[in-house]
Amino acid sequence: MKEIYSKDNRNYKLYQKLESKKYRDKFGLYLIEGENLIEEAYRNGAAIESVMVRGDSADRLVKPWMENAGLFVLDSRLFDSLAQTETSQGILAAVRKPDLSLKDFPENSLTGNFVVLDRLQDPGNIGTIIRTADAAGYGLVIAMKGTADIFAPKVVRAAAGSLFRVNIALADTEEELVRFIKAAGKKLVATCITGSRYYCEEDLRRAIALIIGNEGQGVSESLVEKSDLKIKIPMEGSIDSLNASVAAAIIMYEAVRARYASENCEAQ
Repeated sequence: MKEIYSKDNRNYKLYQKLESKKYRDKFGLYLIEGENLIEEAYRNGAAIESVMVRGDSADRLVKPWMENAGLFVLDSRLFDSLAQTETSQGILAAVRKPDLSLKDFPENSLTGNFVVLDRLQDPGNIGTIIRTADAAGYGLVIAMKGTADIFAPKVVRAAAGSLFRVNIALADTEEELVRFIKAAGKKLVATCITGSRYYCEEDLRRAIALIIGNEGQGVSESLVEKSDLKIKIPMEGSIDSLNASVAAAIIMYEAVRARYASENCEAQ
C-alpha cells in the first residue's frame, strides 16, 4: 500500500488522464468507481491494474486482493478531484481494456440474440442498453465505428456491472458486421420509423441481431437496406420516436416475452 499526497505523483496523473478517451486508448486502461462495481469487476475476472482509495475510507474499503493489483491511498483532497460522482464511495480502479475486435469472436460460439449500436452518442443510452442486454439474455453487443466510447465513465456507470458480464465487440465497417451476422446465422433487424411492420408482428424470439440507430439520425440508410427485417414501435401520442435505450428495451424484451409465452403454451 502506497500513500499519495502530491498532485505531481505519476499514478495520480495517470488517473487524471484516463478521464479522456485519448489517454484511455493510449494506455489501454479505463476507470471504474464504487465499491460494488469494483468487486463486480474483480469477481468477473477483469484485469484490475490498480486501486485508489480515499484516505479516510481506507480501513473500510481495502480488501486483501487489492494489494496484488497495486493499492494507493490518496489524500482526501486529491481523491475528491478524481471522483466521478458527487457522492463518491471513496474508491477508484484502473482496469485494462479487453480486445473487443469483432474478428476475435467465433461466430458460432455465441448464443442468444445480438444487439448492434449504430453510432450511438449518448453514454447513458449505451450503458443502459448493455445493462438491458444482460438482463434480457442477449449474447453479444456490437458497437459500430462512430459509437461513443464503450469505456467512458458515464457508460461504465450506466451499465452497472453488466460491462463485465456481457460480450461486447467493435465493428469497423458495415460489411464486417453483415458478414459476421450472416455467419452466426442471425437475421439483421433494423429499427426505423418507416418500418413496414410493428415489432410485435414479427418473431423476434431467436437468431436476430437488433440494430439500434443514432439518437438523431436513426439506423444508417445503408444498414437498413442490408437488413432482413425492418420494424417499428407503435406510436399513439404526438411524438414519432422514443429514446434509443427505451426503444431498445421494448424490442429486446419482446423476445423474452415471446419465448416465455411460447414455452408456457407448449407446457399446457
